[in-house]
Amino acid sequence: MSGRKAQAARNDDLIREAARAVFTADPGAPISAVAEHAGVGISALYRRYKSKEDLLQKLADDGMDRYLAQVEAALDEDGDPWDAFAGFMRRCLDIGAGSLTMRLAGSFEVTEEMSRKGQRIHLATKALLERTQEAGALRPEIQVGDISVILEYLHAIRIGDDDRMNRLQHRYLALMLDALHLTGEEELPGPPPTWPELRGRYDG
Repeated sequence: MSGRKAQAARNDDLIREAARAVFTADPGAPISAVAEHAGVGISALYRRYKSKEDLLQKLADDGMDRYLAQVEAALDEDGDPWDAFAGFMRRCLDIGAGSLTMRLAGSFEVTEEMSRKGQRIHLATKALLERTQEAGALRPEIQVGDISVILEYLHAIRIGDDDRMNRLQHRYLALMLDALHLTGEEELPGPPPTWPELRGRYDG
């Protein structure tokens, strides 16, 4: 990669990381706040993203890619199904998979490609849950929508600095994993959120 292209790639990484930080804290923040956070000029940002919606769309798509990579990696594991599932949840929390996508729901247009990717995510997550349930390690009534909501709630914990926030998120994930592991307990009240319910949030 040439010097100019390498610099452009670095700027793009800076912009996306800055955008994740800015819009996770405040989805309504102006795009100028992203440029300021990234330390680049607003013109450099607009050369890559034609609008705030375009940037939000790319960030949400990146988030879907991150999540999909984690769930497929968990499915490829040959060890204990519970360990694979629990590790998947911890990694999703650490990389923020799904957090920004949910936080930005309704603020950008969902493309056909994103819809297809969402279906892949749903099917892969369903397969991971079913494998863990067949091993007798996960409550049988847990479905894909439950995982989406659990991760969303965990990502919403924003107390203290980054280190303190991460520790608290993992504290409550540990409690939730214990609850998810309780097979044979009383059935949970009410059904989980359905795919149409979760998908409908993006229609704004």
